[in-house]
Amino acid sequence: MTPDPNLPQAGTPSLQSANSSPSLPPATSVNASASAEPAVDLSITAATASRGLSSLHDYDTSTSSTVSRSQVAQRQTSFLLILLLAIALALVGIVVNLPWLGIAGSIVALVLSVQVLWRDLWAVVTELMSLQQRLFTAAVLGVVVALVGLVRFTGLSRRLTELLLRVDWDVAGSAGEVIGAVGQILIALLAVYVAWRQYVISKDLTIQQNLITQQQTIDSYFQGISELVLDSDGLLEDWPQERAIAEGRTAAILSSIDAIGKAKVIRFLSRSKLLTPLRRDRLLGRAILDGSGGYQEDRNYGVRVIDLGVMLAGSNLAKTDLRWTDLTDVNLIRANLNQCDLVKANFSRTILCEADLSASDLQGARLFYGVVQTATPRSRTLVPNYATGEHTGAVVENADFTDAKRMSQEQRCYCCTWGGSRTRATIPGGCEGFPNLLGR
Repeated sequence: MTPDPNLPQAGTPSLQSANSSPSLPPATSVNASASAEPAVDLSITAATASRGLSSLHDYDTSTSSTVSRSQVAQRQTSFLLILLLAIALALVGIVVNLPWLGIAGSIVALVLSVQVLWRDLWAVVTELMSLQQRLFTAAVLGVVVALVGLVRFTGLSRRLTELLLRVDWDVAGSAGEVIGAVGQILIALLAVYVAWRQYVISKDLTIQQNLITQQQTIDSYFQGISELVLDSDGLLEDWPQERAIAEGRTAAILSSIDAIGKAKVIRFLSRSKLLTPLRRDRLLGRAILDGSGGYQEDRNYGVRVIDLGVMLAGSNLAKTDLRWTDLTDVNLIRANLNQCDLVKANFSRTILCEADLSASDLQGARLFYGVVQTATPRSRTLVPNYATGEHTGAVVENADFTDAKRMSQEQRCYCCTWGGSRTRATIPGGCEGFPNLLGR
């Protein structure tokens, strides 16, 4: 098709645009292109100039360093030539026997050699000795020189010489032997002291190592018991054989650790409810949940995961932390509970015969259930009544409560009533007004 000449063509400005601004856009574009070209040329020129200046600076630096190295080399060469010439003159003077030539050459060679060696020697000294050590060495040298000067120029050397001439050397020899014997005794005492210190240090290290080993053993026990009695869902799963293995592990570890370790194990088992009698179903013997995130307790017929029994009989638990522990039905006969923290501990039906509870803190400790008027010690044959307290109490006959702390009135009444004469004599505040129902 042939385009209509009356219509505006592509690339041809319209009549309106031509009438409104006939020449501004072309002029603007031309000026912009004209101004852009010099900008590019100026940037290229500036970059070229900067590279040229940096190259010139590098050339000047390399040239100056080269000149300085060449100057140093020339100086060292001149110095070496002068030193060799001085050595040669000294040797000639020595060989020809010319004193003036030998002395002059020797002095010049000595001065030049010392100047060369001094820098290296000083570098070695500064590397081997710190500033404090250099000051100490200089001070010692100064003291020695000062003493020698004082002895030399104050007449002390002459007086010392006269005194030494008047000394009876037989007597001095005898005194020297005595001093030598005393010195040997002192050396022997020093050797004994060093050996004793080594023994003490070795003993302390052994104790620390034993404590670390014991803590690792206890941690392994905790992990093993947890894996043994819990299933994959974290619920208690203690079949009879698993309970037997858990009790065996507990008996083994309690017999091999100290009092603090025993207290850690007891606290772990107690707070984990592994020492608490739990209610079981009558088919599989599984522990029954109480609906609030725990397990139901059954003091009469419940089964413990771990029954301590006689594991702690006669054990040493002195000065340990047994707060809030469940020690019910545990045999603690002749156990040492001296200065223990027994706050809120449960000793219901616990055998405390001849146990030492002196200076222990008994605040809130439970010795029985029910009321003190009807509470009685445990019985081998009769079922305990946890409502009235009959046969739920601890056996405290011949127990020592000397200086027991924060003992309540109910605790005093129960211990005085069922402790016997020996126990009554140790109760803080006495047992006046409380009957002795034990009869002995």
